[in-house]
Amino acid sequence: MNEGTLTWSSDERDGVRIVAPVGRVDESTATEFTERLTEAASAGAGRLVLDLAGIAYMSSRGLRALTLAQRRGADGGSALVLARPNDTMREILAISRYDLVFTVTETIEDAIAD
Repeated sequence: MNEGTLTWSSDERDGVRIVAPVGRVDESTATEFTERLTEAASAGAGRLVLDLAGIAYMSSRGLRALTLAQRRGADGGSALVLARPNDTMREILAISRYDLVFTVTETIEDAIAD
């Protein structure tokens, strides 16, 4: 993977949309991350699961994108759930206290069922 690039995959299970970016969310990718995530969050009512397993790092701009997506989703009746954070993401979420703001699950299945 090239620096400054995010790859995205999307899936749907049991009526829940799951998006899985892979890479680093930093200055070079934050705009794309924000646009794609807020678009997914506003795509309809229900639950949106953000699979964090492939995120190697997330800057404060990425955290801001989470907040924007949460707000956009709430406006449309959707909930954003964070799933499968790796150790780095778990630490970033804890330091920023986003683990208290968002539902964070260990598995995709837990995020779907929650």
